[in-house]
Amino acid sequence: MGEMIKTGESGLVSALHGEGGLVIPKPFEHDIMLFETHVAGTMHVPGIEELEPQLEIGERLSFYREPNNPYDEKAIVVKTASGTKIGYVPRKDNVVFARLMDAGKMLFGRIKEKELDNGWVKITMEILLHE
Repeated sequence: MGEMIKTGESGLVSALHGEGGLVIPKPFEHDIMLFETHVAGTMHVPGIEELEPQLEIGERLSFYREPNNPYDEKAIVVKTASGTKIGYVPRKDNVVFARLMDAGKMLFGRIKEKELDNGWVKITMEILLHE
């Protein structure tokens, strides 16, 4: 079997087999923005009005599947970095994302906008796939 070595600052990896070598790109990770939507159900979160000032634009949101949810078997819970539940991915948008998560893909959200309007906290988020 050949030996793998990094070739300079280019990020390429060389697989050496004897005298010559085959240069292949180094594997990389990145986030892919898939969709923009809002966080559903914020009006049902106790203390959401007090939590709103702590939510930052650009903040990462964690997603957790809730397949035993009695109202939606494709439910995806949205939580802050500290683990506070702030709502759900909207039911009308969650089927494909639930399937991706069930297949082991890592999805997460990022707060794009937020607004407090007469006791209702509207949070717009992006849904991203980490690859």
